[in-house]
Amino acid sequence: QVQLVESGGGLVQPGGSLRLSCAASGLTFSRHPMGWFRQAPGKEREFVAAISWSSGGTYYGDFVKGRFTISRSNALNTVYLQMNSLKPEDTAVYYCAAQGEYFSGRYSQNGLYVYWGQGTQVTVSS
Repeated sequence: QVQLVESGGGLVQPGGSLRLSCAASGLTFSRHPMGWFRQAPGKEREFVAAISWSSGGTYYGDFVKGRFTISRSNALNTVYLQMNSLKPEDTAVYYCAAQGEYFSGRYSQNGLYVYWGQGTQVTVSS
């Protein structure tokens, strides 16, 4: 049974940083592209970032503008999201997700992700 477990969320002041982690189990992690999405109250789920299964490519939502970095450790079955220069509008539940094995492309489309974590809350407020 596939599990994706996010951690690292919390309350941070504007301008601060957080590092989210997503630990995967029950799948051959290195074969799966991984993504991060977020959803704020009353809004649709939004693409944040994705990394290809080979780590050869990283992709970001337009709003990121160089503030976030996605990375992965296939040895630890973990994907990370480093978030810097956080703004109040970054407040949301952040979800980790996995596409199918060796899938490539259309990383921003949440309907193409097969597995999802339960989410971790990020609140940016003074």
